[in-house]
Amino acid sequence: MKGRATGVIIMAALALMLTACTVVDLDANGNPIMPKDPHAKPGYTNQTPQQIAEESWQSRVAQPAEKQALSWGDMETKSHTLKAGTSESVFVRAGGTVTALDSSNDRERVLTVTVNGKPVKVLIGPVLRSNAIRDAAGFRFEEFTNQVQYAQLTKALNRHAVKQLPTVDSSWQGKPVQMLLAVTMGPGTVDEVVAIQLQQGNG
Repeated sequence: MKGRATGVIIMAALALMLTACTVVDLDANGNPIMPKDPHAKPGYTNQTPQQIAEESWQSRVAQPAEKQALSWGDMETKSHTLKAGTSESVFVRAGGTVTALDSSNDRERVLTVTVNGKPVKVLIGPVLRSNAIRDAAGFRFEEFTNQVQYAQLTKALNRHAVKQLPTVDSSWQGKPVQMLLAVTMGPGTVDEVVAIQLQQGNG
């Protein structure tokens, strides 16, 4: 009886030890998948770049652009405060007159708009080679799994931006236009200007 009692005690102890342990799933490489930290910042590890772009467009691009956009003049003033070798992307609201549409590369069309008496080249796609929207929206590398996902987000945001734009053709030349833009500026320079919204007329 004594041996049997000892066995029961050992089994009970083992049961307690097992219930105290948390069973952890393993990934494809056999490494433990740790539960998410409840205090961790939300990330995008389980979403495709396209999903991120579509689901966050209103909250991280459209609404901030509407509320926080600088005027073209204020953006130029801000650019002069940047240190050498640095750049910054911001949302800008500007109006002007369309003077040219460059469709020589039908994948990377450029609209030239006179803003405050100066010609400004505005990228309208359909292919946009710029990080301006991503950076103006405040997306940071730390939110993503790796550099590849971060880079793919740029393309997804740019594609989504192009979908919001009206059809632009030669009939726009000479017409007034109101624009909501993502602008990358350097110290005293305007490096990239990407269209987020375009509307004919004086607004």
